[in-house]
Formats: sequence, C-alpha cells, structure tokens
Amino acid sequence: MKTSVILRFVILGVLWLGLVYMIVRYSRVTLYTAFIIVASAIIIFVPMYKKYVKK
Repeated sequence: MKTSVILRFVILGVLWLGLVYMIVRYSRVTLYTAFIIVASAIIIFVPMYKKYVKK
C-alpha cells in the first residue's frame, strides 16, 4: 500500500475513534448506540478497504 492510503486510514481511524469516544462518554451505552457505532465503522472502512486493499 502507498503511504497516502495508510495515512488516509490512520486519519479516518483516529477521527472515528474520537467520535466513538465522545458517544460512549456523553451518552448511555445501549444496544442502539452499539449498533450505530458498528454501522458507522462499516460505512466508513469497508468501502475504503475494497477500493485500496482488496484489488
């Protein structure tokens, strides 16, 4: 993988983890919240994986 692709994954990963931290810290963790966190990870990382890693 190119350095630019790795950098994109790292930046999006850190941003996503920060947002997940805010969700977990400032709201109650319910099944709905867990679903939103998992769904957002799938929406963000699966298309990037398919485009850049699985060629």
